[in-house]
Amino acid sequence: MILKVGQSLASTTDATVLIVVRAPSGEVALTCGGAEMVAGKAGVGDGSAVDPAHSSGTLLGKRYVDDETGLEVLCTKAGQASLAVSDRPLEVKQAKPLPSSD
Repeated sequence: MILKVGQSLASTTDATVLIVVRAPSGEVALTCGGAEMVAGKAGVGDGSAVDPAHSSGTLLGKRYVDDETGLEVLCTKAGQASLAVSDRPLEVKQAKPLPSSD
């Protein structure tokens, strides 16, 4: 799927919903719970179809990144399935440390 900045994506396995913050230049396979995500603003799954290997969950308000592709997404609705790109799990983006004011 080719992603665009501002695009809403919904999981087909649980209630997870994302917004694309930074899109990669090429096509990527973004999955949630082991199944590919679809364009939309509401997750359509009930959680029963989540692959057990992809069940670590998503957190509301957290940004998830994939350094290899440059993908960054914002979770707008949490779910029980985890995110991955090409079977690589997406990591929660860490805050940059502020410089000291000494």
